[in-house]
Amino acid sequence: MTSLHSYACDMHRLHTQFASCRVFVPRQAARSQPQAHRQHAFIVQARSAEAGMGMFGTKAGMTQIFTPQGLALPATVIALEEGNVVTQVHTTDKSGYNAVQIGYQACAERKVTRPEAGHCKKAGANAMRHLREFKIPDVSGYEPGQALNVEDLFKVGDMVDVAGTSIGKGFQGTIKRWNHHRGLMTHGSKSKRQHGSIGMSATPSRVLPGLKMAGHMGAERVKIRKLEILKVRPDIGAIVVKGAVPGKPGNVLEITPAKIVGKNNGPQFIKKQKEAAGTK
Repeated sequence: MTSLHSYACDMHRLHTQFASCRVFVPRQAARSQPQAHRQHAFIVQARSAEAGMGMFGTKAGMTQIFTPQGLALPATVIALEEGNVVTQVHTTDKSGYNAVQIGYQACAERKVTRPEAGHCKKAGANAMRHLREFKIPDVSGYEPGQALNVEDLFKVGDMVDVAGTSIGKGFQGTIKRWNHHRGLMTHGSKSKRQHGSIGMSATPSRVLPGLKMAGHMGAERVKIRKLEILKVRPDIGAIVVKGAVPGKPGNVLEITPAKIVGKNNGPQFIKKQKEAAGTK
C-alpha cells in the first residue's frame, strides 16, 4: 500500500507541475485567431542536367528504313504535336539554376487545373497537358511564349536520349521480371516456377531490403540512350530515330541530346569548360 500511495503522490505532483506550464486558449478565442492558409504553389522541378535543350514528342509507331548500302534499319517515328512552347525560364540569379520549362499537347483549359492554366496564360501560351523542365547550362535565347523549332535542335546523324514510360506488364513472377532460373520440371520437383527462400529464419529473421521478388512489372520511367536520328521532317512534324523507344504508340516522350562522356558530359568536359572560362 505504501508503494502504491507514494506512486500516486508522485504522479499527482508531476501532473500539477506540468499542468501549470500548459497554455489554455478559450474555444471562441481560438476560432477568432487567423488561420494560415495553405499555399497552392505550382512547381515543376527539373530532374537532372541535360547536355542540351530538348523537346517533347509522341511515339507514332515503328517502321524500317533502307540505307543506300541495302541495310534495313529498325526505326521509330516520333510525331511532334502542337506544343513545345517555352512556358518559363529559370536563371541562376532568380531560381538558383538554369532551366527552360516546356509545355506540350495543347488542350482545353477545363482539362487542367487553374494554377496550370494561369501559368500557361501568363507565358502567352495555350493550356498544356504536359510541363517539363530541361536543365541546361545556358538559357540565353529562350523566352516565355517562344515555340521551339526541331531543325534548330536536332540534325540527321545526331545522337539523342529518349525517355518515356515503359509498357506495363502487370503482376509478374521472378522468372519474367528478374530472369530467375526455374526449378526442375521432373523427378518430383515442387519448385518449378516458385521464388524459393526469401531470407533466414533465425538471424536476422526478416526479409532483406531490395530482394528481387514477384510484383508489378513495367509502367516506369525508362531512358534509352544514344539513339541515332535518321530523318528530320519539319514539314510533317516528325523525327525518325534508329531503334525502339519506351512505351506504346501515343506515349509522350522526352528527346534530349545524348550525354557522351568527354564530349558534352563528365569530369573531363567540365575541366575543359573551366579551363576555357579561365583563359577568357
